[in-house]
Amino acid sequence: SEIENRLVLEDLVSQPKMSHGNYRIVHFDSPDRRGVDCAFLYRPDVFTLEGSKAHKFEMPGMENFYTRDLVTMWGTIEGEPFYFLVSHWPSRLGGKEASQNKRDACAKQIRGIKDSLLKENPATKVIVMGDFNDDATDASVTDILGAKGDKKGKIKELQPNDMYNPFYSMLKAGYGTLGYRDSWNLFDNIVVSENLATGSTGSLKIQKKQGAKYY
Repeated sequence: SEIENRLVLEDLVSQPKMSHGNYRIVHFDSPDRRGVDCAFLYRPDVFTLEGSKAHKFEMPGMENFYTRDLVTMWGTIEGEPFYFLVSHWPSRLGGKEASQNKRDACAKQIRGIKDSLLKENPATKVIVMGDFNDDATDASVTDILGAKGDKKGKIKELQPNDMYNPFYSMLKAGYGTLGYRDSWNLFDNIVVSENLATGSTGSLKIQKKQGAKYY
């Protein structure tokens, strides 16, 4: 969710410890003023790519606001349809409250993409990931994006239009991916559609590793 350019990815997948995976790249140049992009690495023996697209971030009333694109790819895993979206939400520059409208807009745009996909094919399993610059417990994630979770990490009462965020319970338990003013934040998230959380369509679903507290 923060890539300088395609060459960085090509160098990475050619490293001896990575090359055996035969990784492929999905990357688009973003209009971000710093030149930062989002991208995917995937293994073609696991995921069969059918297409990819970059969605320009849409900020109502601020058409000249340039940031990272929302990068998507879709295809199949074991014959089941999957759709992946990686994004780097606008930062908290100027303060969380002053910049919240930008992250809310990003969450709303992603929610719209996900809803359209599931309306067309309810069996599509959607995975949204990246640096949200908001925590798993913030309203942009829980309410606007619709990524649910609870402090016990149980998957319950999910509706077909909901998403599930396993990182919610990790944050509540005191884990994080960055520290700020002596407290943890967990901005790096991977959230999944209800059908991938519960297995309500197809046979593939997220699993909790034996003996682990979290998914």
